[in-house]
Amino acid sequence: MAVDFGVFVPQGWRMDLVGIEDPYEQYEAMTRVAKVADGTGAYDSIWVYDHFHTVPEPTRETTFEAWTISAGLARDTDRVKIGQMVTCNGYRNPALLAKMASTVDVMSNGRLLFGLGAGWYEHEWLAYGYGFPEVPVRMRMFKEACEIIHRMFTEDDLVFDGEFYKLDKPINEPKGVSEPHPPIWIGGGGEKVTLKLVARYGDACNVGGDIDTLKHKFEVLKGHCENENRPYEDITRSTSINAYLLEPGENPEEATREARGPKSYDEYSQEFMVGTADEIVERLQPMADAGVNYFIAYLPRVAHEPEMVERFAKEVVPAVS
Repeated sequence: MAVDFGVFVPQGWRMDLVGIEDPYEQYEAMTRVAKVADGTGAYDSIWVYDHFHTVPEPTRETTFEAWTISAGLARDTDRVKIGQMVTCNGYRNPALLAKMASTVDVMSNGRLLFGLGAGWYEHEWLAYGYGFPEVPVRMRMFKEACEIIHRMFTEDDLVFDGEFYKLDKPINEPKGVSEPHPPIWIGGGGEKVTLKLVARYGDACNVGGDIDTLKHKFEVLKGHCENENRPYEDITRSTSINAYLLEPGENPEEATREARGPKSYDEYSQEFMVGTADEIVERLQPMADAGVNYFIAYLPRVAHEPEMVERFAKEVVPAVS
């Protein structure tokens, strides 16, 4: 299977709109990156995070909301798919979320990639009044949500009487234009619940880790697919990466100075793949060999310097197979 690439647009969650003062200009910087990615023809998708507060700590800097910008980006672009990495189940009722997703799929003429996860950022949950259930509770909520959303995409007259959600024939029309339904991307590598849900309801997974971890997670997924009588190769296997693409001959420490801020280069290079195109390809290819067939790249400072999106498309994307 060919290896595809997506790229994150700067929405503020990772402090990547700092330095642009006007909120409208911040949005325009984000959508400009989306249009650049769309125009390269190299990226299959653009992505946003579903978060309300910045990391590594909450600040008053801009963070645009994921689903409203997904809708906006659907109309700002023509070719690329639009995904969320990933929607936090606890922030929206899953039936409403399915309705929202169906609408965006129509707005984009079938270009939605519907990302869903159980959620983890405690500060946001508490700040917005959602509480913060223990992990087993969040996972049971997530399990119900996966079933509800899949059925809202594929069935009429759904009646659901769960521990957390109860539905009485919600009407979801139109269900979207994607066939057979908007692809469901499930985030997380939990072996007993999450990857089992991928095999049952998902069209794609997003897992992280080193080469050995990726191989192991994919083997677990393969086992779940066999139990669900689901072809393993039907599942897109994605991972997210951070990359800083150097020009040949650039000094890594000097080149990354503005992007890394107060972090030392050693700290930054633990978080980001810093290197020339050849060096980044050299790090990505073993991950592809381990089973990854979709990379979603976060590139720094593209709100200010979108050229890296174009260079990554030309120099890295075609070289990974």
